Order: sequence, then C-alpha cells, then structure tokens
Amino acid sequence: MDAARAPASNLNGSAVLYTDIPGGRMVRRGKVRDIYDAGEHLLLVATDRISAFDVVMPNGIPDKGRVLTQISAFWFEKTRSIVPNHLVSTEPKDFPAAFKTHQSALARRSMLVRRATPLPVECIVRGYLSGSGWADYQKTGAVCGIALPKGLVESQKLPEPIFTPSTKADEGHDINIPFEEAVRILGDRRLAERVRATSIRIYESACRMAEVSGLIISDTKFEFGLLNGEVVLIDEILTPDSSRFWPKAEYEPGRAQRSFDKQFVRDYLNTLTWDKRPPGPVLPAEIVEKTREKYLEAYRILTGRAD
Repeated sequence: MDAARAPASNLNGSAVLYTDIPGGRMVRRGKVRDIYDAGEHLLLVATDRISAFDVVMPNGIPDKGRVLTQISAFWFEKTRSIVPNHLVSTEPKDFPAAFKTHQSALARRSMLVRRATPLPVECIVRGYLSGSGWADYQKTGAVCGIALPKGLVESQKLPEPIFTPSTKADEGHDINIPFEEAVRILGDRRLAERVRATSIRIYESACRMAEVSGLIISDTKFEFGLLNGEVVLIDEILTPDSSRFWPKAEYEPGRAQRSFDKQFVRDYLNTLTWDKRPPGPVLPAEIVEKTREKYLEAYRILTGRAD
C-alpha cells in the first residue's frame, strides 16, 4: 500500500512517513507533522520523517515521532509557569470522535492543541558556540551579527545566551535575521522584545533542569503564536529536532561534542557530495538505527522514563 495513503491503522510500522486518517481532514503536511482539523482544536500527528538542511529525507527514523511528542509534552508541563502553551491533551481518548477509532495508532505521537496564529519568525536561543554559530564566529567574530569576545573556541559556553531569530520557511532554508528585522516582520517591537525575553527565560530554565539529568542544551528553537491576543508557545519544544543536546559528563570546549539529536544525520550528509537540495539521499540502515538510538536516549535521560 502506498505509504502516503496508509490508513491510521498502519501507523505502527517500522517508520511512519505519512498519515491519512479516514474521517480526518488534513489541514497541512509539514516537514515532520501532519496537521488535522479537530473542530475548535487541531490534531498534530508527529511522523517519523526527518529533515536536514531543510530537506526531508526519503526514509524516516522509527519511533522519532513518539519521542518528539513525549518530550514536547514533558517540557510543555515544565515551562507552563513561564508561558502558556497550546497543548490540550496527548491522550487519544480525549480526541474528537473522528480520531477515536485510531487510538492505538495515534497513541504517544499525537497532540490535541488549541488553534493559535503562528508568529512568522523562529525564536532561536544559543548558549554555546556550535554549528552554524561557530562557523559564523570564525568568519566574522560574531553570531548572526551579535559581536562576541575574541578567542572563543568551538563548543564554548557563551557569556550569556543570545537570541538569533530566523525566518520561517515551510519549504527551503530558514534565514537568520537581525533582531530589528524580526521587529519589522512582526510589526510590533513590544511583541518582539517579549518573545525574545521569554525564549531566553525558557532556555535558561530548561538548561538548569537538563543539567541535573546530565545533558547540556547547546541551542534551541521555539515557536510562538497568538491566541486571543495572548502569546503562547506552540509546535514542539526542546526536542532533538529543535535543539542540540550534549552529554554533560563528556563536555570539553575546543572540539565538536557528541550529540543526542539529528546533528548525527547532518554529519553523515556532510560526507556526501549531495548539494543539500531536494531530493535528499536515502539514509543507510546503520545511520537510521544510530539516530533512532540517540533520540531514544535523549528521551530517557530527559524524562527519566524507559517506556
């Protein structure tokens, strides 16, 4: 059966690339999530698709969607005192009638959420010098236009977290932008300043909690929306898809760090001659399995759960 038309009852295969729930009207298919109309709410179904360099790979990572959903639910609860979020329930028994006949298939990979109007910028917070930030610093002495002290080394902790927003693209590459450009896009300086302050506050709070569990959060991406005029946290939060996690016990500035996120996939892709344009290359079985193990390990470390 064509995976793009596989019914919800077939969602529990080795890797879920697409969903097509009979009786459910799909609103949008994102890079990872299939979004369905659920009346006054939306149902977000996290598939096992994986993207790198903003390109979705042809094959997925088994269990990835479940990991993303459960980690997001964990952090939504932990950060609720800082900012409201859109989560209503992750329990299929609470979903509308059209989805209740697919409870076993949707379990642990779906979230019923309140409808919000997404803000058209991504809110990135960096606490360590890594990835594209490290490459930028080597060239310019700054990260996304924010000047940093001289002499920093790869993976070094920054004097304080920095906010580096980007554009939000459904397809193609997101582009880092100065804060003033984020103000222009949002059309509201107070709103831009609020999401910047909130992003940094969530990041700092999450870092303290993660370090107790033995993980460093190098950087992360948040998305916000407006609901009845109120800023709410939406999409996912502090997952291996949106963040860079390092084992605290192995941390050593001056080199790249072992990570529990899709950096492993990026590193593999960087060994290829692929031009980072669609279509993406098929990931070898060993890369798929090692990536799956990293996602599951991040989940166990962060939540303390083994299920």
